[in-house]
Amino acid sequence: MGEIEDKEKTGKNKKMGTGKTKKRGKRWALWIIAALFLVAALTGIYIYRLVFQPISLEETVYVYIKPGNDYKQVVEQLKEKGAIPSEEIFHLLAERMNYPNTVKSGRYAIEGGMTMPEVIRRLRSGNQTPVNLTFNNIRVFENLAGRLSQQLMVDSLSLLQSFRDNRQAEKFGFNPETFPAMFIPNSYEVYWNTSIDDLLARMKREYDRFWNETRKEKAKRQGLSPVEVSILASIVEEEATYSDEYPTVAGLYLNRLKRGMRLEADPTVKFAVGDFTLRRVLFRHLEVESPYNTYKHGGLPPGPIRVPSIKAIDGVLNPEEHNYLFMCAKEDLSGRHNFATTHAEHARNAAAYQRALNERGIY
Repeated sequence: MGEIEDKEKTGKNKKMGTGKTKKRGKRWALWIIAALFLVAALTGIYIYRLVFQPISLEETVYVYIKPGNDYKQVVEQLKEKGAIPSEEIFHLLAERMNYPNTVKSGRYAIEGGMTMPEVIRRLRSGNQTPVNLTFNNIRVFENLAGRLSQQLMVDSLSLLQSFRDNRQAEKFGFNPETFPAMFIPNSYEVYWNTSIDDLLARMKREYDRFWNETRKEKAKRQGLSPVEVSILASIVEEEATYSDEYPTVAGLYLNRLKRGMRLEADPTVKFAVGDFTLRRVLFRHLEVESPYNTYKHGGLPPGPIRVPSIKAIDGVLNPEEHNYLFMCAKEDLSGRHNFATTHAEHARNAAAYQRALNERGIY
């Protein structure tokens, strides 16, 4: 009996042990499942935060994508500008959103607070941020080409070749000499990757918009066409250092034109010689043979000697009414002018100026 009881007890103990082991196993399994769930949840939260974490930028950065640039080059730019919180997540998102196969050229703004999906959507959509294209104080087409190429995707040499293409000038109703008049210095909103043809067409539209009926009527009252206004304005701007003198100088040149007098404008001689740095125009300069030399040829030169500013153009359209026929730089070399109605008065002003140059050794 004792042996039987011991066997029964042993059997019971084995069953109880097995039951406890099973319970412990279930608990461990539950703990493992819970731990895995927690890890998955935390990983999911971490990834979610990375995906939708606002990008921290001190200021808006711009991504410039040229035709032919690939996805890797775009990512490199974004990394350099600190616009990717996680490169790995960005790649996963970009692949999922099919961006590597839909790269579009352009200039794109990436602002602080955007998320990576928003960045990808902007780049993928081709939703560019326009450039405020600005140019002023332009003398020659080389200057204009250089200024525009600094702000746009096009290179300066291609722009210059187009500016000097006679067919381009004729296409827009100008000739090679008058073509600079089409470019009105201002600020224009354009896309960074705009083509040269589109840019020129835009400049012509802005020219036509600028020359509204009011300005055309004012030009007509001065006996000038819009292009002639630009030609005279270019001389006025080169002659006057200060814009408040534009209407006075414009009135003087208009007086000379109406009386059939030659303009005798020193800036046109500098243009003809090809040296705007001349401080002193000498008699040998006045003898240069050029249709731009207004000491030798009457009327206006064939084209603008610079790209005139709006202020200079408006100075010609709204000239000061006076009887001045002569002008000379002031002897204090301030850049301002003495104006005269008679040649005798002008001669005195010119003599004072020449003495000032001699005293300072300016030749």
